[in-house]
Amino acid sequence: MSRARTARRIAAGAAYGGGGLGLVGAAAVGLVVAEMQFARRAVGSGLPEPPRADGLYGSEFGGPEQSPGPLRLGMLGDSTAAGLGVRRARQTPAALMASGLAAVAERPVELRNVALSGAMSDDLDRQVGLLLDGPAPPPDVCVIMIGANDVTRRMPPTQSVRLLTSAVRRLRMAGAEVVVGTCPDLGTIEPVYQPLRWLARRVSRQLAAAQTIGVVALGARTVSMGDLLGPEFAANPREMFGPDSYHPSAEGYATAAMAVLPTLCAALGLWPESDRLDVSRDEDMLPVAKAASAAAGQAGTEVTAARGPWVLLKHRRRRRVPATDPAQPVVP
Repeated sequence: MSRARTARRIAAGAAYGGGGLGLVGAAAVGLVVAEMQFARRAVGSGLPEPPRADGLYGSEFGGPEQSPGPLRLGMLGDSTAAGLGVRRARQTPAALMASGLAAVAERPVELRNVALSGAMSDDLDRQVGLLLDGPAPPPDVCVIMIGANDVTRRMPPTQSVRLLTSAVRRLRMAGAEVVVGTCPDLGTIEPVYQPLRWLARRVSRQLAAAQTIGVVALGARTVSMGDLLGPEFAANPREMFGPDSYHPSAEGYATAAMAVLPTLCAALGLWPESDRLDVSRDEDMLPVAKAASAAAGQAGTEVTAARGPWVLLKHRRRRRVPATDPAQPVVP
């Protein structure tokens, strides 16, 4: 069965309550579980909690009291969204995105990161509540990075997509734009061996495609995390991965942030050529399942709704993001 057809079945099961496809066949369960346990021991944890990066970025563009006030950015998801593995707040992907967004918008950005290390998609409801249920106004835009733990802990993909779409729906109803960084390709993780490597790549890409089908229908955009964002990781794994060989390093997080930033800006109308297709960059308008499948196999690919069942498949040019933390204003 093709990835596009599998993704459609998973997304349909999520939408209509079906059980959908399991992550592994019954005959492979014993071997897969043993391999997965070995991989978990190999990557381990042992990392300190990620630094808190909440705060105001781009303060030189104006304070909170000045009109129109700062843009509000919410970050949700798992350890990758939280920035596990780096030591400084300015090195987390949320801080890098907030810095870049402030530089592009020439407007301060107020960041709130509610992502949790180890989170699965069933934690998104709690995280959305933290952003929406308080006295503060809702975010203008949110970034969600989720899915890896759903695969490694064998959450049914239909349930994973259902939980994600529920979170996206709540954020959209609150008026927020949403960008989802889809499930990364877990087959690239060095401590993961065959046959788990092949299986991890297959199911993580299927989940990524199904996530895209589910959330694009709600007006959100997706960016493929793919093989942890492309040839940079394959060429320089020692630099792009952190000490546990599982989570990105500071350089890896910067690469991820650069890939998401153009879509983040486009969601707010801040990025040029948002609706123009560049054929030389393999951009196209495709049926959603076909686009979702293609995006899952090519890191950094954006999928956004066009009209009807058709979506835009885009490869936006990356822009280097400035590094900063809440104590230091961003310098464009």
